[in-house]
Amino acid sequence: MSFSERVVDLPFLGIGVSTEYGAGAQTGALDLEALHARHPAYGAFLELGIEVAKGLDADARRWIAAGRPTTYHFLDVNLDEPEDLDPAWLAEVKRLVGEIGPAWLCGDAGLWHFGPRERGHMLLLPPILTDEAAREMAEGIIALREATGLEVLPENPPGAVYLGDLHLLDFYARLADYADTGLLLDAAHLAIYQRTCGHRPTTALDGLPAERIVELHVAGASSREVQGLSIVEDDHTPAVLPDTWQIIDAVGPRATALRAVVFECERNPLDACLPGFRRIERSLAETPFGRRRAARTAR
Repeated sequence: MSFSERVVDLPFLGIGVSTEYGAGAQTGALDLEALHARHPAYGAFLELGIEVAKGLDADARRWIAAGRPTTYHFLDVNLDEPEDLDPAWLAEVKRLVGEIGPAWLCGDAGLWHFGPRERGHMLLLPPILTDEAAREMAEGIIALREATGLEVLPENPPGAVYLGDLHLLDFYARLADYADTGLLLDAAHLAIYQRTCGHRPTTALDGLPAERIVELHVAGASSREVQGLSIVEDDHTPAVLPDTWQIIDAVGPRATALRAVVFECERNPLDACLPGFRRIERSLAETPFGRRRAARTAR
C-alpha cells in the first residue's frame, strides 16, 4: 500500500506539545496537566521523546494512563545504520509501542550517536546531504515501519554545519520518495539551516512534497557565539524566529495531509507559551489543517 493510501487512516491530532524523560521535573517547566485542563485545544496530544534505555517518566505515564493521544519520537536510532535496528532495541520499541499506543513514530533523521549506541549519548547531527545517504536512510525507515506496523516520519534535524551536495529540502524530498513515507517538517530547524547557509527562509521550499507533511514542529531559537562562531541554537524557548513563522505561512496552505502540530516549549511556564500557541492557531487557521481542526472543534 502506498503512502497516499496509508495516510488516509492516520488520525488527526491537532495542536500538542512534546516532552522527554525528566523534562517536566525541571524548575519552570511546562505543566502538562495544567495545559490539558486549562487549554485542551493546545494540549490535544503529547509527543514522547524516548530513549529505550530510559523508558517513560512519571509525566508520560500519567498522560498515557489518562488515555490521551500520543506520538513516539525516537531519540536513539540512526536510520541509515542497519545495525542500529538490532533485535534487542526493536523488541523494546515494540514493547513501548504496545504500552503507549502512539499514532505513529517520528524523529530527527540524522545521527543520534557516533559509533555504538550509548545511553545518554544524544549527539544529534544532521545527515550527510547526498543521494546515497538518502537511499540508505530510506532503507532504515522502511525496515522500522515494517517491524512496528506504524508510519515512521523522518524529521529534519538542527545543525551548525552541513555537509553534502544537496539542499536540505532536496535531501528530504528524495528520502520521502525512496521510502514512500510521510514527513515531519521542523520549521525551526529549517530556519536554522537556511540562515546558516545564507539562504532565504523559503529557499527550495517549493521542491519539498508538502502533501507528504504529516507533522509540523514549531520552536523558539536564539543566536549566540561559540568561540567566535555565530550559531543559531534550537533552544525550545517560546521566542520563535520570524524566519520560522515565514516558513509556516508558506508551507501551511500546501500541507494537505498535515495532522499534527507540536509547539516545542516543554521547559517553559504555561503562560509564557500561550502567545506561541495562539500564533500557531492564527497562522494555520485558513489552511487545510486549520479548517479541519475548526470543524472538529465545532462538533
